[in-house]
Amino acid sequence: MKAVGASNPVILIDGRSGAGKSSLAARIVAAWPLRGRVQLVGLDSIYPGWDGLADGVETARELILNPHARGLVGVWQRWDWEASAYAEAHAVDPSLPLVIEGSGILTPVTARLSDVRVWLDSPAASRKRRALDRDGETYRPHWTRWAEQEERHLTRDEPATHATHVLAVP
Repeated sequence: MKAVGASNPVILIDGRSGAGKSSLAARIVAAWPLRGRVQLVGLDSIYPGWDGLADGVETARELILNPHARGLVGVWQRWDWEASAYAEAHAVDPSLPLVIEGSGILTPVTARLSDVRVWLDSPAASRKRRALDRDGETYRPHWTRWAEQEERHLTRDEPATHATHVLAVP
């Protein structure tokens, strides 16, 4: 990737479920070339349930990306999937680099609040296999429901058109 001039860059990683967003984000954080901590936020910790893709993205924009862009500390609450309720709060330091990964994160609005934007493209069969291998029977009954929300995101936001990098994942 081309060098980014900001000391606290924001990287957004989007793609459909099972495309490899979490794996790529972890690799980026592990290989970060500068000293210091890199903050990683996975939208799986923010989406408020199986119907919450759009709400989770809006929460990330409002409580994490906007404050980070203004040099303010952002605070978000983790969604407890078992309790179906918000849990502990987490702070995001605006002086540190930030990686946010999750389906739906790359929109026309969030693109303006980021420095590097990645879209991961992967065939449906591969994505489904990876997602169900990862999450098993917990996810299986929700696969179609979640995919429909992703389709709405693709139609409405055209995330690949806002990406600085489009990667094909087999």
